[in-house]
Amino acid sequence: MNTRFKNLPGGEDHIVYVRPLAVADLPGDVQEAAEGLDQLYGLHDADGRCLAVVRDRELAFVLARQNDLAPVNVH
Repeated sequence: MNTRFKNLPGGEDHIVYVRPLAVADLPGDVQEAAEGLDQLYGLHDADGRCLAVVRDRELAFVLARQNDLAPVNVH
């Protein structure tokens, strides 16, 4: 799958930060879509703005790389 996401910045030098998100802290519609998961992963820009939310860490890194971004893990 080679789908580009419109909200992600482009370019090789762009870093996105991947961090776990507690589903309980997310909006209700996202909680419903999480289908019983306790944790999702967000991709964030340098200003902390959440660009995307995905099911697992591996998918977050794949999504970042598919969009020419450099993912960095955040604890």
